[in-house]
Amino acid sequence: MKHLHCYIISPVNGVYNNKKQVDKKELILNTSIEDHKFVNRIGKIIETPINNSVLKINDEVIVHHNIFRRFYGMNGIDKHGSSFFKENKYFCYIDQIFLYKRNNEWKTIDGYSFVKPVFNQDKFNESKEKPLVGVLKHVSPLLRSLNLKKDDLVGFTQNSEYEFVFDNERLYRVPDNSIAINYGTQKNEIEYNPSWL
Repeated sequence: MKHLHCYIISPVNGVYNNKKQVDKKELILNTSIEDHKFVNRIGKIIETPINNSVLKINDEVIVHHNIFRRFYGMNGIDKHGSSFFKENKYFCYIDQIFLYKRNNEWKTIDGYSFVKPVFNQDKFNESKEKPLVGVLKHVSPLLRSLNLKKDDLVGFTQNSEYEFVFDNERLYRVPDNSIAINYGTQKNEIEYNPSWL
């Protein structure tokens, strides 16, 4: 069965990512279904839309957090969101997909790039990460056409970053029009990955 415009996807390793192995024991990080930070954002394409598609069946995708999210309705009953189709299958529009993995390599969709935060080397500042600066890790086609490349240090506008965690890395999804400056490749910056990863 094909949808006219939507992909049909299935979550990889469940709907929520709220468990972590610590010393051979399982630690539950969150017990509420309402916190979007613990919703799984990795899915696998089961079916492509009837309209032309860049993505293929079996591609892994990084999607918007509301695709697999569950919530409590007006009566306090746990229910699926509007993307739910049936039996672990969900509808997903192309604008809700930010990255796809093919041949073991992540590739971007138009409109967004992914930036890794850098360590704040200012010893008078308490923040561990440098604000509004990061290293490009997954570069969109638009930014590549403007001669930006992987590992370039860039600046982005305030409140444009949105946190994603996958492949044991914490990255920010930043809209292309929010990348404000290219500092080039600077070797003195240190990529910042929190210890909890």
